[in-house]
Amino acid sequence: MAEKKTLQKRKTEQVEKVERTHDRNVFIPVVDIYETNDEIILMAEMPGVDEKSIDVTLDNDILTIRGRAADESPEGYELVYSEYEVGDFERSFSINESIDADKIEAQYTNGVLTVKLPKAEPAKAKKIEVKIK
Repeated sequence: MAEKKTLQKRKTEQVEKVERTHDRNVFIPVVDIYETNDEIILMAEMPGVDEKSIDVTLDNDILTIRGRAADESPEGYELVYSEYEVGDFERSFSINESIDADKIEAQYTNGVLTVKLPKAEPAKAKKIEVKIK
């Protein structure tokens, strides 16, 4: 196993009710993370989420993904039994790599949010010419 972990899961599993100002379920999306030399790709399952409600932020090396599942019922029908739960999806990750924030891309397709995090170029040593006057 690699010693270096690029992303560390931030503890959001125990979201306490006192932190919430509304009474909706909060789900932790299931995530797969892939890495190459050039980028990190995060794929999160967020079924039923309204694509307009998706929010992806990178702030102080914390990547947070959020989305709200629509609470829809077929028109003209009365709900008599329900196992399907709706609510919000939310998860945060601590990023241990330098990321080029201006080039981050996110796409939502068929219930899966894909976030591409391009790695920033490492600072390179540069020889500075000294001008003599």
